[in-house]
Amino acid sequence: MWWFGAVHANLLMLYRRMAEHSLPAKPILDAGCGTGGLLAKIGAAYPERCAMGVEVDFAACMRAAEKSARPVCNGSVNDLPFTDHAFAAIFSADVLCHRNVDERAALAQFRRCLTRDGCLVLNLPAYRWMLSRHDAAVYNIRRYTRRGLRRLLAAAGFRVLYIGYWNAFLFPLMVITRKLLPARGDASSDVALYAAPIETFCRGVTALERALLRRGVRLPFGGSLIAVAAAGPVVGGGHA
Repeated sequence: MWWFGAVHANLLMLYRRMAEHSLPAKPILDAGCGTGGLLAKIGAAYPERCAMGVEVDFAACMRAAEKSARPVCNGSVNDLPFTDHAFAAIFSADVLCHRNVDERAALAQFRRCLTRDGCLVLNLPAYRWMLSRHDAAVYNIRRYTRRGLRRLLAAAGFRVLYIGYWNAFLFPLMVITRKLLPARGDASSDVALYAAPIETFCRGVTALERALLRRGVRLPFGGSLIAVAAAGPVVGGGHA
């Protein structure tokens, strides 16, 4: 699906750009790894590193371990089952927004489990006013702004290296679909496998955005936020 492909590629691109070369050779965690799509890509990108996942849903844990060929623990991001300073990097895609997640407790756990020069890489949905049937279907109760996420990360003790919007070019279609068209009878997610021409178009649009982000272009708005934050005083380069 184009959406997952774009999210995963954006997270890995910003990790490489902002922090990859200055982090210790400790494991990488996918926190809230679901069925393991991102974890599999982290493992493929860094075969020499120990990459692992944690997921609260046991059936998803089993699927993630099979898909990624990496270890996956059954546990909650609200209380991570790992020792202090265990990870060089923690990835978390659309997890803090979930109804069963305490965002402040989870961020405190991420910081506890990161090395002092480790980093956190996040993707989150943007704009509270965009809450819709899609969010209800995937159990999201929060959406974020750049300013609000910056404050949340700072309050948790992180130093922000980068926060920016993405999925800007397709955002008008999101607004029309989720906010302007009549609601359907069921609370269904927009995340689905579309016809091949649509998938190809969306992949091309998000690849263009990624090329702009890689070159330091700041998109003024978008359907999602992506962020990289340092757990300690020395991680990589870049500007928030």
